[in-house]
Amino acid sequence: MDAHLAFTRFTGRRLHLGVCGSIAAYKAPDFVRMWLDAGMDVGVTLTDAARRFIAPLTFAALGASPVFSTMFAGGAAPGDGAAGSSAPSPDDDVFGHLMPGQSAHAFVIAPASASTMARLAHGLADDMLSAQALAFPGPLVIAPAMNPKMWSSAATQDNVATLRRRGHVVVEPGCGRTACMEEGQGRLADPRDVYLHGLRAACPKDMQGRRVLVTLGPTREQWDGVRYWTNPSSGVMGASVAVALWLRGAEVQAVCGPGTPWLPMGIIRHDVTGARQMFDAADALWDGMDAGVFTAAVADFSPVPLGAEKFKKADAQDGFSVAFTPNPDILATLGRRKRNGQTVVGFAAETSGLAESMARKLTAKNADMIVGNLVGGADAGFGTATNRVTVLAQGAQPEEWPVLPKPDVAWRIVDWLARR
Repeated sequence: MDAHLAFTRFTGRRLHLGVCGSIAAYKAPDFVRMWLDAGMDVGVTLTDAARRFIAPLTFAALGASPVFSTMFAGGAAPGDGAAGSSAPSPDDDVFGHLMPGQSAHAFVIAPASASTMARLAHGLADDMLSAQALAFPGPLVIAPAMNPKMWSSAATQDNVATLRRRGHVVVEPGCGRTACMEEGQGRLADPRDVYLHGLRAACPKDMQGRRVLVTLGPTREQWDGVRYWTNPSSGVMGASVAVALWLRGAEVQAVCGPGTPWLPMGIIRHDVTGARQMFDAADALWDGMDAGVFTAAVADFSPVPLGAEKFKKADAQDGFSVAFTPNPDILATLGRRKRNGQTVVGFAAETSGLAESMARKLTAKNADMIVGNLVGGADAGFGTATNRVTVLAQGAQPEEWPVLPKPDVAWRIVDWLARR
């Protein structure tokens, strides 16, 4: 699991997963494991075709419950872990086809076959999965996987359009070589996208309608043809904030420095390299935003390049000097320009004097909140999966948070923004 996606704030939320017949069914246990790690309760339903690829017992062994495998009692196949057993099976419940609709906060079908999408589009309920999906009151998350020709066929595309028109979320398949060795669109989407769409479907949408700018990662400032001035920021903290905002319904614009983590397709990503590029991208977006979370570790100064060619060691036997010029201050510039209704969250990474730095930045940058941490420790700062932060908001006392995974720090920051 990528560090910026390891959310744990979903205890008490239930998700139901439908698995259809596809070679991509082998990825479904990974989805169950990821959602369980996030704190969710997970149930599973397999179609008859899915059971040809993977057994229901696989999901039960991972902790999924209940696991449905057939519409009617006694219909499980040998080896399913239900037929021939004296123990009660979920398939014995005559109202099992209604259970997810009564208890689940999210319903994901991954992989989804052309047959199942056709059933849903046309209201057929002739197997357990389609009956459960049709009885689910909320929007479904559907991640298709199939041969590229099947995906592009007019019938499938009409069914997809119908499902979207009804409010269901279709996570489009990826492109590449499929199991049948054909090239095209049809591969199951990136598992991270499927996982996150499941979380998003189960999330409160307390940031719905809010537009938020996030800057993240380091910047690189060239000083010759191949070398640059930078810092060890990984972008994990900022990526965690961007994903948490998107999960909770915000429209997110992410200005990303080099080497920053993968982000889901729902987040609008702007990749930049240097501090001035990051400033220009953020500046162009800011007026249309409701809030900005400025996590990026931007270089305060840029070296004056020594030329476009690689600087040779032979040309500097006695050493050399590099001059620096100041970069635009993104947080200060946009903070001073904020209008009524805009909210600014800045970050402060220090090696010492954190409290003084945070208080100074809160005023000087015209921020609404500063999130600060001391770098260099094993559990906080650059390159770590966790963070230990202090937050200081306008009109409030500093608040120290315990060591938390960076996604959970991000979740708390979004909690604060949602209350604004």
